[in-house]
Amino acid sequence: MLAEVDGQAGQNVIAALADIAPDFATYVFEFPFGDIYSRGGLGLREREIATIAALAAMGNAAPQLKVHIAAGLNVGLSETEIVEVLVQMSVYAGFPAALNGLFAAKEVFQAHRS
Repeated sequence: MLAEVDGQAGQNVIAALADIAPDFATYVFEFPFGDIYSRGGLGLREREIATIAALAAMGNAAPQLKVHIAAGLNVGLSETEIVEVLVQMSVYAGFPAALNGLFAAKEVFQAHRS
């Protein structure tokens, strides 16, 4: 499930934690991707919409937001849909959170097009 959603980005996180906290890397991915993402009720697109919205609303999770914006693209969200999710956050999380999310999306979109 991790590879389907995050592509290589998930493996990069696991590798980055290997020398400091390999068990934590396992925890970070087993629960979300082994248990939650595998549940019925929502498809991967809807799960990524919810995740992008939540991370943008937090306002302090830019690296994780970028990973999930890329994951959204991987599971079929369009750039327009992602932008609309982030614009929606201006109402519920504030303009700074939405702006930070939009700038993160801009960076991911540019890298994705390259």
